Amino acid sequence: MTDDIILKFTDAGILLNDGAYERIKHQKNPLKFAESLIKHLSVPERNIFVLTGELVDHYLGSSPSRLGHIKEKISAEPYMMSKNSVEDLVEKESITDDRFNFQVIQDTSKKSYTCGEIKDFTAYFNSRYLKLKGFLSRRPDIKEHCPIKDVGRSDDVVKIIGMVNDIHNTKNNDKIVEIEDDSGDITVMVHKNNHKLFEMSERIVKDEVIGVIGSRKRNLVIASELINPGIPRHDENSMDFTTVFISDTHVGSSTFLEPAFNKFIKWINGNYGNEKQLKIAQDVKYLVIAGDLVDGIGVYPNQEKELIITDIYEQYEEAARLIGEIDDIKIIIAPGNHDASRLAEPQPSIPVDYAKDLFKLKNVEFVSNPAFVSLDGIKTLIYHGRSFDDFAMTVKGMSHQRSELIMKELLEKRHVAPIYGERTPLASEIEDHLVIEEIPDVFHCGHVHINAYKKYKGVHLINSGTFQSQTEFQKIYNIVPTCGEVPVLHHGSFKVLKFT
Repeated sequence: MTDDIILKFTDAGILLNDGAYERIKHQKNPLKFAESLIKHLSVPERNIFVLTGELVDHYLGSSPSRLGHIKEKISAEPYMMSKNSVEDLVEKESITDDRFNFQVIQDTSKKSYTCGEIKDFTAYFNSRYLKLKGFLSRRPDIKEHCPIKDVGRSDDVVKIIGMVNDIHNTKNNDKIVEIEDDSGDITVMVHKNNHKLFEMSERIVKDEVIGVIGSRKRNLVIASELINPGIPRHDENSMDFTTVFISDTHVGSSTFLEPAFNKFIKWINGNYGNEKQLKIAQDVKYLVIAGDLVDGIGVYPNQEKELIITDIYEQYEEAARLIGEIDDIKIIIAPGNHDASRLAEPQPSIPVDYAKDLFKLKNVEFVSNPAFVSLDGIKTLIYHGRSFDDFAMTVKGMSHQRSELIMKELLEKRHVAPIYGERTPLASEIEDHLVIEEIPDVFHCGHVHINAYKKYKGVHLINSGTFQSQTEFQKIYNIVPTCGEVPVLHHGSFKVLKFT
């Protein structure tokens, strides 16, 4: 029933927020009601409309004036609605708790749909291209770009924006980049002797969107500049509290470091550590967990040999027992590739059916992967980090050991997982939810099990390591995890506390 309702609205170009879905689901005949509502809305072709609970209430109350006004509004909107126009339509949901000023800015749970059809695939890349092109178009150096089809042989200076189709080297070791926009495609060459530019071209990946400035030579554009969507330098917001970042606890694994994790819980509750550590613990307001809370079941071949808890429900029960000991702190949990969520990104939040005991904890909030939240005004982008595998395998100079360099590239590309069709499974949907639309104060990841930190243009880039000792898989690839090393932002100052 759930899928049938969602698919009806998706086929009509309508997205449901949580409030709308709940109201529709509880009608006497949800499918018939959905059909009637879709017919009433009559969303114009190639528009994307976000249906809110408020609008459903208006329909139920037979108030056509409000719906008529909204229909006029969406008729004038372009196919890919801007971020602000979507926010105008979507009901804001916030956690009401006097002790915390916590808000979810972006969460794709129940908002991420795909039918697996060609039209979804096309819409997905169209969404990505238009969003990233928007960032590039606002840059003064490439504002006056032209469609690829209009690049003429006599142009002295060529300025274009396109999505990368392919990258390879010539026999002379020059770089060839094939890019396309919605008007056509073209070949860009980066000469190896242009050392700085060639170095930048080594970090180009398939399916990202870039700007190119250069000159036309026969059927090529000879690049003189390559431009990322990028981020400007970010003014730091003040913090009068402490936020703790962890990930990859892998509860249920035989290599889960429970003694170290128990020390961590004692510290965060103010019952462990030296004087300085206890002072930091007193100010902890938020704990952010960036995925792989549990080890999962059947994630890799012969995983059962490395599990001490072989039932996914029991793994989450044990996680709830441990997390439940943390007092008076808001805990935000996003899923990772070991959690009970779909593998394709964006991943919806961990389902209540698998983690009922965790959902009973009043201080726990569940978000998607990725998610964008505000912690007392500190905007935090949470992403587990599966795309790090693709970067470590394909981009020169990138590795699991230096994930902060990958995070820097993701910010510059304004996308958490730009490479499509490699190790990171991505859902081809009508909107690309993996674009980094707002600049965060904090970018928090995990997945690689190795701590990393960098402040880049005012943004804290944090990888929170793991509470799992080296696995047999990691031994094969000589990956040495940093275990029980917990990063914190204490009044805006980065620190690492060790619990091994």
